[in-house]
Amino acid sequence: MSTGPGADSAPAPAAHNTPHTPKTRSSMFSSLKIRNYRLFFTGQVVSNTGTWMQRIAQDWLVLSLTGSSAAVGFTTALQFLPMLLFGLYGGVLVDRLPKRPTLLATQTAMGLTGIALAFLTLTGHVQVWHVYVAAFAVGLATVVDNPARQSFVAEMVGPGQLQNAVSLNSANFQSARLVGPAVAGLLITGVGTGWAFLLNGLSFVAPIAGLLLMRSSELNQVERAPRGKGQLREGLRYVAGRPELIWPIVLVGFIGTFGFNFPVWLSAYADDVFHGGAGAYSLFNTLMAVGSVAGALLAARRGTARLRVLIAAAVAFGVLEIVASLAPSYWLFAALMVPIGMAGLTVNVTANTAVQMGTDPAMRGRVMALFMMVFMGGTPLGAPVVGWITDAYGPRVGFAMGGVVSALAAATVGLALARVGGLRLSVGWHHGHPQVRFVPRERVLATAA
Repeated sequence: MSTGPGADSAPAPAAHNTPHTPKTRSSMFSSLKIRNYRLFFTGQVVSNTGTWMQRIAQDWLVLSLTGSSAAVGFTTALQFLPMLLFGLYGGVLVDRLPKRPTLLATQTAMGLTGIALAFLTLTGHVQVWHVYVAAFAVGLATVVDNPARQSFVAEMVGPGQLQNAVSLNSANFQSARLVGPAVAGLLITGVGTGWAFLLNGLSFVAPIAGLLLMRSSELNQVERAPRGKGQLREGLRYVAGRPELIWPIVLVGFIGTFGFNFPVWLSAYADDVFHGGAGAYSLFNTLMAVGSVAGALLAARRGTARLRVLIAAAVAFGVLEIVASLAPSYWLFAALMVPIGMAGLTVNVTANTAVQMGTDPAMRGRVMALFMMVFMGGTPLGAPVVGWITDAYGPRVGFAMGGVVSALAAATVGLALARVGGLRLSVGWHHGHPQVRFVPRERVLATAA
């Protein structure tokens, strides 16, 4: 079994004799030439914009109803708790079920949830527990929707375009952050949060239409796993035996749990530190999206997903969060959202692509469910803790703590991958500049001799 792209930085022991695959570059938008993926991509543009509108409106509504950052963290936790509890079972189901009908069901469920929350808010009957229930309901649909969408990409584009399509998916999602928060901010200040919820619910018409218009004959057929016992354990054993899969998943677990609690931090910075209100919160999210889009488009140009890029981006992400936590002015803090978004998106895309391309197609649903479970499902554990720290010690301490944990996790996983791959740290000079990198142990010994 090949270790998959990215493993050249720290391959599993069995992969030492695998021939080196030269780095390739693809057209930034090459996967959009495929009709089915183009329909999927277009539908997601609309739906993702609505999703970001609802996220901003949901966080602001909870903060308005309770005045508590911890309550915002609790809402985020409820939305991701189902992934933590049931994520692996969702992956088992996805490997058994046809992907397109499954996505039709999950997208419909999430659209109806948005419409229900809109009705409660617009009629003036909304209470904070309604938002909690809606967040949990969306989380339940996500348990199946996320691994199904991740796996369905490979069926639409095939292995040759997978790296490009995964990157464009991320660019799509992050581009929606440029529009969604801005529109949400206008709606919240102008007519109220209920309209943001309503538009999100209606936005799911677009991806549902796209799925219905696809041509089944043009999908790449993937053999579905038969119903049987022990499939969950089989998936866990599969990942545990492959360091090039398990270590990136461990890293995104730490970063997802402690480094991606932006609803807690940014709402607190907007309200308590800089006193900018909903407009400031919307701006912070929009600027982060600018960096995220740039990171996704750069990833779309890369032909491989290298683990050394993952580690470097994760270290940069943690360090930038620490720097931002100390920013003394509103505009400096806002400007730092751009590189934070770029580094965070690079971590997500690189880990996602490396794991997908290193996984057997018959196992992809379970492996991607595990990936999403630790990345998103860790939030229910981290968000309340981060919310409590933010309330008790201030937003700056909470933000800095997330950065420290992310940077330490990246350094630890980088050393673990280097050890697995038989790599050692090499410090030297290259064209008159200092160079620090990991190289094979044999090369270090030969240089020393």
